[in-house]
Amino acid sequence: MAFCNLCGTQVPDGVTVCAGCSGRVGAMPIAGGGLTDGVAGMLAYVTIIPAIIFLVVEPYSRTRFVRFHSFQSLFFTAAVAIIHIGLSMLAVIPLMIFLTMPLHVLVAVASLIVWIVLLVKASQGQMYKLPVIGDMAEKQAG
Repeated sequence: MAFCNLCGTQVPDGVTVCAGCSGRVGAMPIAGGGLTDGVAGMLAYVTIIPAIIFLVVEPYSRTRFVRFHSFQSLFFTAAVAIIHIGLSMLAVIPLMIFLTMPLHVLVAVASLIVWIVLLVKASQGQMYKLPVIGDMAEKQAG
């Protein structure tokens, strides 16, 4: 199943017109300012600064696709930071450093892989949702 690029409604494979908004499925609309939604969605994952800018600046803040990826980027970054802070707090306990250091590396490698997948999916115009974070971002995007 795919998602409409304009409204985010789930559409069956092979369908060219979205039932929710009557927009063309698969077409990459331009949000404004010369960036396509796919590029803007991908840039939202680069750092948190473009994600915040896309949520505030008018042509991008009206596009559900860009808002979704901006919120998912912010929530993903916050989740990874919280996990690292939690592991750092556990490292204070004697001998726990030997358990938390490999977990830090594992979380860093896993978050890098997920980040690359999110970049690729956004650049392809797909609304790829992470399990819990994606639902939160979808609610915030509207």
